[in-house]
Formats: sequence, structure tokens, C-alpha cells
Amino acid sequence: MEAEGLDWLLVPLHQLVSWGAAGAMVFGGVVPYIPQYRDIRRTQNAEGFSTYVCLVLLVANILRILFWFGRHFESPLLWQSVVMILTMFLMLKLCTDVRVAGELHVKRRFFADFDPHYFWHWSSFGDYVQCVLAFTGVAGYVTYLSIDSALFVETLGFLAVLTEAMLGVPQLYRNYRHQSTEGMSIKMVLMWTSGDTFKTAYFLLNGAPLQFSVCGLLQVLVDLAILGQAYVFARHPQKPVPHVAHPASAKAL
Repeated sequence: MEAEGLDWLLVPLHQLVSWGAAGAMVFGGVVPYIPQYRDIRRTQNAEGFSTYVCLVLLVANILRILFWFGRHFESPLLWQSVVMILTMFLMLKLCTDVRVAGELHVKRRFFADFDPHYFWHWSSFGDYVQCVLAFTGVAGYVTYLSIDSALFVETLGFLAVLTEAMLGVPQLYRNYRHQSTEGMSIKMVLMWTSGDTFKTAYFLLNGAPLQFSVCGLLQVLVDLAILGQAYVFARHPQKPVPHVAHPASAKAL
């Protein structure tokens, strides 16, 4: 009887918590990029951030949206992908503008050149958009032809979340190659870790497809590895070396 009397409070409270969790899923993923975006705008230096992170997230979220057409999952996860794609375009636009501003006398590179040596290192934001649209068109057409195959749909879902699980790998590799995390926003990585932990718990509690939960756990491990790099490189900084001039067009992760 007492429990029934509390229904008027518990039901709307449960609904409020559900809405809050859904909102956190939709917009929480983009929050880590706010400090990195602000740092790049303030310093006009994008060297510390790997734009391959944008590539990974664009591919992962496009594949996730295509997976939804074959196997519907919760709407917050779908909208999260849409919001993340828009955010990655904003990050790419800023990084490209900042980098190109410092390459005044460097030959321009374009997507239409089809030069693999300069893949994802073009001179115009429009070239990145062209590449993403081309990938979306091809992937969408293949999905349309194979949508009735359960094996294809499940494989597509696995590729989507596995690609997203590899999100931190470009940053991890860049830090390892330079033996430094200089220019990388620690706040961004801390937010990655907390966000991925929340996201994985959300997957587990809401019965999301198994691929989501497994790859979410992998993503948390990669985040922790990057935080470990930040700790190690801060305690054992690399000795400064004489500055060597490199061509401004050299591709860097």
C-alpha cells in the first residue's frame, strides 16, 4: 500500500533519470572535444591532436547509422552518431584551417589527387567532406544490397563498434612516436574515459547488442593506456633535441 502511494513520485523520477541518461548518451560523447577545440583555437596549433581520431569516429558512426537500418537499436544511440558526426566535422574544419594557415608556401593537396601518401592530409576542409560523402555512398549502397543478410548486418554492427573502440589508437600511437603528450588535452582523455565507462555501463544495463558492450570495454582500456602514457611521459620527459626543420607538408598523426 505504501509502495503504491509512492508511485506518484517514483514513476516520474524514473522517467526523469531515463531522459537524463538518454541525453547524456546523445551529447556526452562530444563534451571531451570542447577543451581540445578551445585549446586549438587559443594556441592556433593543432599538432597535439590527431585528426585521424576524427576519421575513426566518422567511419564508426556512419557504419553505426547504417547498422540501424538492418537492426534497430535505441534512438539515443542513433542520435549520438548524428551529433558526433557534426562535431567531428567542426574539429576537422578548425584543424584544417589552423594547419593550412601555417603552410603558405606548400603545395596544396586534394582528395581528387587520389594520392595515398597524403590521405587525410588535404589542404581544404571540402576535400574531407568529399571523402566522407564518397565513403557513405559506397557503404550505403553495399548495405542496401545486403540488408536482408543477417550475417552482413551483424558484421556491419561489429565493424561499427570495433572502429569506435579504436578511437584512441591514433592518439596512442602519436604519443608513443613522439614520446610525449604535449599538445594533447588531458581533460579530453579524462572525459573520454569517464564517458566510455558510462557508455559501456549503459550498453550492459540496457541490453544493447553484444558488440557494443565488448567494444566499449576495449575502448575504456585504450583510454586508460593513454592516461598511462601521460603519467609516464610527465615523470620521464624526453630530453630536448636540436630542432630539425621538416617540410611543412610532412604527414603527422
